[in-house]
Amino acid sequence: MLNTMKWALPVFFCLFTPSLQADTIAAHWQKLNYIEQSFYDIALKNEYNSAQTRVRKWNKPLSIYIQHEVGDEQLHLRLVKMHLTQLSQITGLSISYVNKKTAANVNIFLTRSNQVNSLIRKEISPNAIKQLRNSVCLANIKTNRNSEIIKALVIIPIDRARMHGKLVSCIVEELTQILGLPNDSKTIYPTIFSDRNTYKLLTGLDYLLLKLLYLPEIKNGMSKAEITPIIRKQLREWQQDGTIKNAQQQVIQGELYELLGYR
Repeated sequence: MLNTMKWALPVFFCLFTPSLQADTIAAHWQKLNYIEQSFYDIALKNEYNSAQTRVRKWNKPLSIYIQHEVGDEQLHLRLVKMHLTQLSQITGLSISYVNKKTAANVNIFLTRSNQVNSLIRKEISPNAIKQLRNSVCLANIKTNRNSEIIKALVIIPIDRARMHGKLVSCIVEELTQILGLPNDSKTIYPTIFSDRNTYKLLTGLDYLLLKLLYLPEIKNGMSKAEITPIIRKQLREWQQDGTIKNAQQQVIQGELYELLGYR
């Protein structure tokens, strides 16, 4: 029912041009406390609201509808599907594609900049248009009363993204954020969610944050106090079995890294 649903967070945007430099990946992000605090900052906060919130994630498979309204359709769809494949591999989420918008719980609009305002007005709300200033692309998630993500929207104006050199950045950041990591941080790095040092592709730290969010023990609606013992226990195990040490090597196995020449 409509009264059981809410827009979980304001629109979040991709504002910067990231780059993935292997020599910038420092050991600081592999420390257990750093990973833990990064998770709280990225998963339990919103970009436009500093208040602490609860865990939001998908419980059901993602059904993706892509509406493509510009040229180079084959290339754009390839980039989107490569990244979604990697997200599925990391989180364990099942992802499929549908041919009708009404059959989807994730709608991706690959469009033109002159169509963005009308899409926001129709798909989100007229008030959200104000937040588009100085941004390139956007995403939004909708949750139910249990903080379960039930619907998501991504709008990427291809012409604007290309003009700013942020096409890949937009695809990677927005599609990752709709999984339940909505915040951008001014202090955390290396991550695609950083306002200070941003990256085109997922980093080892992002890999760990996604894996933490989709641990079976982490449930929708959990508070920071509830997830803290779970996260600390898991991080100790990952430190012992090499998951943290090998995170960067694991994440660069994604198809986009080879396509863009990072391996």
